Amino acid sequence: MTSDPRLRVPLVVLTVLILDLSLFTRVRVAGVMPDLMLLLAIAAGITGGQVRGAVVGFGSGMVVDLFLQTPLGLSALVFSVVGYTVGTAQTGILRASWWIPVVTAFVASAGGVLFFALAATVVGDTSLVTARLGLVMALVGVMNALLAPLAVRMMAWALDCTPARGGYVV
Repeated sequence: MTSDPRLRVPLVVLTVLILDLSLFTRVRVAGVMPDLMLLLAIAAGITGGQVRGAVVGFGSGMVVDLFLQTPLGLSALVFSVVGYTVGTAQTGILRASWWIPVVTAFVASAGGVLFFALAATVVGDTSLVTARLGLVMALVGVMNALLAPLAVRMMAWALDCTPARGGYVV
């Protein structure tokens, strides 16, 4: 296998998409499932910084938008903003602790769900802003936080980020 991130990142995105659409549709807590494609954007922001987080977020968002009934590009917008924001936040944080990516994934996932619901409302889909939104934010945050160490390792491999190259590996 080549060490070219241009081949690895699409491989990871497609693998996670297949897992998200097949296996993880059955993993539900109170009717809520993890948002693995959002988690990829978060993991890219953690491991690769602002630009890589935004690019992976845009790509994973566009791919998942093909399977959603929301406006095309909405997930791409949200995921790229979340990936960029996480990358920005990670530049000023000492990353020696194992729990920092977990907490980052929780906060960014909950924020991403809220941002998606609000952005959908702006474009006319008001069905996502309900009394249940807080529960969905919390559950997606917890489930993505539990999966964060694996996602960060996968994105570190895909982006070829090692401590010697200025990246981060959990």
